[in-house]
Amino acid sequence: MSEDHKKQLEQQLWNIANTLRGKMNADEFRDYILGFIFYKYLAEKMEIYANAILQPDGIQFTDIDENSPEGQEYIDAIREEALEKLGYFLKPSELFTSIAKRGNFNDDGEPLVKEEESTYSTKTNFILEDLQKILNNVQNSTMGTESEEDFDNLFEDMDLNSTKLGKTPEARNEIIAKVLAHLDNIDFQLDQTELDVLGDAYEYLIGKFASGAGKKAGEFYTPQEVSMVLAKLVTTGKKKLKSVYDPTCGSGSLLLRVAKEVEEVNNFYGQELNRTTYNLARMNMILHGVHYRKFDIKQEDTLEHPQHIDLRFEAIVANPPFSANWSANQLFMTDDRFSQYGKLAPKSKADFAFIQHMVHHLAENGQMAVVLPHGALFRGSAEGHIREYLIKEKNYLDAVIGLPANIFYGTSIPTCILVFKKCKEHPNDILFIDASEHYEKVKTQNVLTQENIDKIITTYRERKTEDKYSYVATLDEIAENDYNLNIPRYVDTFEEEAPVDIDAVMANIKSLETQRAELDKEIDGYFKELGLNFFNA
Repeated sequence: MSEDHKKQLEQQLWNIANTLRGKMNADEFRDYILGFIFYKYLAEKMEIYANAILQPDGIQFTDIDENSPEGQEYIDAIREEALEKLGYFLKPSELFTSIAKRGNFNDDGEPLVKEEESTYSTKTNFILEDLQKILNNVQNSTMGTESEEDFDNLFEDMDLNSTKLGKTPEARNEIIAKVLAHLDNIDFQLDQTELDVLGDAYEYLIGKFASGAGKKAGEFYTPQEVSMVLAKLVTTGKKKLKSVYDPTCGSGSLLLRVAKEVEEVNNFYGQELNRTTYNLARMNMILHGVHYRKFDIKQEDTLEHPQHIDLRFEAIVANPPFSANWSANQLFMTDDRFSQYGKLAPKSKADFAFIQHMVHHLAENGQMAVVLPHGALFRGSAEGHIREYLIKEKNYLDAVIGLPANIFYGTSIPTCILVFKKCKEHPNDILFIDASEHYEKVKTQNVLTQENIDKIITTYRERKTEDKYSYVATLDEIAENDYNLNIPRYVDTFEEEAPVDIDAVMANIKSLETQRAELDKEIDGYFKELGLNFFNA
């Protein structure tokens, strides 16, 4: 598929999303449109899979009469195989196309609503109850199977009876039927297995919603350019990964970005506190073709209630909430994640608590990259103590990378990336990169270009010192700075101002004084003509 075709799909989906824009805020209509796209994806995958099974019999899945004994036999056989392979099951009457057509066409196949007619023509068939039942059935089909947890309450944020969709059931039905009809006209091309066009389009939509979500965007989305940097950092020197983990996984985009940098990832792990975002992450995994057995996303507070505590991961990436609050309960001093440091991160700044948690989960051959606010580089007290322990006692810190300000949605603060390894190839030093002035301004946001990204990654991988951009600091230098990692201490970006020519400045001032005297004389002449005294005016 060409890049133009991909962009066309993205624009089509965004246009459909805007059908709901006037009815609710970005957060709310995001959940509906992404949910409907996900349902269409599940339905099309189901149909493709069932048709492959039925091919020897020369029939299509939609040809099956669900009410006949023979049809029921087919349904039962396909259900058993689909639950094993896909993790869920939909009957022919529950497919996306079936319900979309039911809402918008009469029994003779004639459209009930013409394109030029009003969205609220009240001519659509009533499908809300059937649609709600189908979405529930997706979950119900998995009960008692391996995939039950992965599909549990996936559509819970899509309240089809919400008055935000319309004041009356008829109005709500009308808008939903219209959205389904538009989506039904789009070919996701899921039969072309080498393409992940829909996955890319889904990511595009998530990014568009994030750009309009303000401060809330940070809860579920890391800008793609930053994701790319993190993914390239943790996959340096790797072609295959046994596992990748994100303790604050949001929509799962960062985990999926890591997979694009290597040939294969065996397993994806993540944890997310926000329930709605947790649902989005599971949808995102499935929609990108990650088999339900290959991902394990949990919903809980990562610091207070870790869900993968005994596991170690080859790659770890994270964009935790900046300087978040946490309990800092003294009971954590007996927790293996924190006990060896002697101090806990402060209650009002959990940045180093997330680092300690991630270090605990890092495999001996693993690499980890985490985004933090700049304050984590130099703040003292408990944070300074933990920072010193990680460098002096453990020697896990591999690199510090300064990013531009105003690069994340919802906050303009400058940020940095810390890279950790338990087995460093360069155990005697730490690389510092100052990429804070290397960006492109797009509207009100600063953006890393591909050139900016490549420069960061090349500098990291070649581990080189470059004037005003990077510096390889020895551990002795770090110690001399009392383990303060503030980047300007190591990368000198000071630009000398051009020397001032005093004689030229004085000559210029003298010339200006002469010009002023001449102007005063000229103005005085005008005043005298008017019978006025210029100097006493």
